[in-house]
Amino acid sequence: MVKRFGVMLDMSRNGVMKPEQVKEYALTIKKLGYNMIQLYTEDTYEIPEEPYFGYLRGRYSKEELKDIVEYCNSIDIEVIPCIQTLAHLNQIFYWREFKEIRDLNDVLLVDDERTYDLIDKMFRSLRECFTSDLIHIGMDEAHDLGRGKYLDLHGDKSSYEIIRGHLERVAQLAKKYGFHPIMWSDMFYRIANNGEYFSDDPNIITDEIAASCPEGIDQVFWSYYREKKEEYAAMLESHKSFGGESWFAGGAWTWMGFASNNEFSLATMLPAMQACREKDVQNIMITMWGDFGKLCSYYAVLPSLYAIRRFYDGVEDIEQIKKEFGEITNESFDDMMKLDIRVDVGQVDHMFSTTPYTYLLFNDPLMGMVDAHIKESRRKEFEEAAEYFENAAKASKYQNIFKSQAALCRALAVKYDLGVRTRKAYRAKDMDALKIICDDYLLTMERIEEFLRCFRKLWFEENKPHGIDVTEIRIGAILTRLRFARERLLSFMAGEVDKIDELDEELLLFRGDGCNDVNFNQLPALKDWKWIASPNII
Repeated sequence: MVKRFGVMLDMSRNGVMKPEQVKEYALTIKKLGYNMIQLYTEDTYEIPEEPYFGYLRGRYSKEELKDIVEYCNSIDIEVIPCIQTLAHLNQIFYWREFKEIRDLNDVLLVDDERTYDLIDKMFRSLRECFTSDLIHIGMDEAHDLGRGKYLDLHGDKSSYEIIRGHLERVAQLAKKYGFHPIMWSDMFYRIANNGEYFSDDPNIITDEIAASCPEGIDQVFWSYYREKKEEYAAMLESHKSFGGESWFAGGAWTWMGFASNNEFSLATMLPAMQACREKDVQNIMITMWGDFGKLCSYYAVLPSLYAIRRFYDGVEDIEQIKKEFGEITNESFDDMMKLDIRVDVGQVDHMFSTTPYTYLLFNDPLMGMVDAHIKESRRKEFEEAAEYFENAAKASKYQNIFKSQAALCRALAVKYDLGVRTRKAYRAKDMDALKIICDDYLLTMERIEEFLRCFRKLWFEENKPHGIDVTEIRIGAILTRLRFARERLLSFMAGEVDKIDELDEELLLFRGDGCNDVNFNQLPALKDWKWIASPNII
C-alpha cells in the first residue's frame, strides 16, 4: 500500500495560489485518491528576519501557511514544505541584501556562514508552520556550483566535494528543527554519469557516491519525459543504492505555456506508474511546474491526476477511468483533455504540442521569429476550438479555464499567420490585401485584449495578484507591436514611406542546423519569452 501519493504545486514562478484555493485543490485531489501536497516555494514564504525574502512576490505569511496546514490535516492531506537550499534561488539575488551569498547565477555560496544563517532561518520559520516532519530541500540542477565567487575564494574543487560538505551542514540544520529531509537526486547522478542525470545502468551509483549522501536524507527520482517502463525501472533500481525510502516525482504537464499537456502526461506516467508498482515505490508525487509564469491553471490537469492515480492502482482501461472521473468530479474527462488545445499547427512531437499556442501569441508581426515555420492559415480550426470551449464551459465548474482557452483560440485564429500574410502582401505591393490585413490587426488586438480579460479573471480566481504583472507586460508588449506594425503598413500604403526594412529581410528557420522541416517540433526551446519576443533582448 502506497504511503504517500501527492502533488507538488509550484508557487515560485509568478503564480502563488490563494490559500483558499490551495485548500480547494486539496479537497479536490483528496477525492481523486491523493493524500499529500508539497508546496514548492523558493522564496515565496515568510522569513520574519528577512523582509526582502519573497518581497513583492506574493509570499505566504506564517498565518496563511498554518491555516493551509490545519485545513489539510483535517481532511488527512499531509502538507510538506518544498524549498531550495542550494540553487534555483534566482529571485532573492534581485536584492542587494543577498548578493554576498551568491556563488554564480541562481546558486548559493557554499561554505559561507551567512548562507547557513539564511538556511537556518528558512527551517526555523517553516517549522513553526508545518506539522509534517518531512521537508524537501531541493538541491537540484546546481549547474554553476563552485564556478563563481566560490572559485575565487576556495579554488577549483569538484562539485562532488562541494555538495557533500554542503549537504552535511544542511542536514544538521534540518535535524536541529526536527525535519527529515528529502532531496532531488540529480546532482549525485551528474557526478556519477558525466554530467547526465538519466542512466539505464542500475549500478550507476557507486558505494562511494552513495556514502557521500548524509544518513537520513531520502532521494527523489524525478522524470517527466520518458515513455518506456524499463527506463524508469532502471533508475528506480539504482536509487536503492542510497538506502532510505524510495520516492518518485512525475509530472502533470502545466509548464509549457497557456495550455496543459494531459496527452503527454498520460503517455509518460503510465510506464512510470508501472515501474513504480514493479519496484514497490511507496512515495509518489506528481509535479505541476509553472515555467513561463504559471500561465496554465493546475485544475486543467485533473484528468491526468486521476488517470495517474489509477495507473498506479493497476487500472489502465481509459474508458473505465473516464467513467470514474465523471462520477467523482461531475466533469467531462474528454472536455478537460481538450484543454491541451489540439489544433494542427504542424506540430509533430506531442511532448511540445502545447508550446505553439504561447509563442504564436507573442510572435512579433514584423520580426516574425517563427514565421518561417508557418505555411497556411489555421483560422477555421482555431475558431472551431473556441466554439467547443465555449460550449464546454457551460457544463463545467471550471468555466473560466474553458473561456480563457476559447478567447486564446479566437485571438490565434487571426494572429496565427498574420506576420506571414503581412510579409507576402507587402512584398507583392498588394494594397487591397494590405487593407484587409490592417483590419485584421485591429481584430487581433481586440481579441487579444479579450483574452487578457479572461486570463485576468481566471488568475484572480486562483492566485494572488503578484505575478500577473509579468504576463500583462508581455501581452502589453505584443499589443504595442501590433499597433505599431499597422501604423507602419498604413504609412507605406499612403506613400509616406517607401519601404519597411524588417519585411524586406529574409526570414530563417529558428534552428540553424540545416533542417528545413517546417514542423513546430523544432521549437521546444521557445519556452522563454525573450527568445520569442525579439533577438535584440540582451
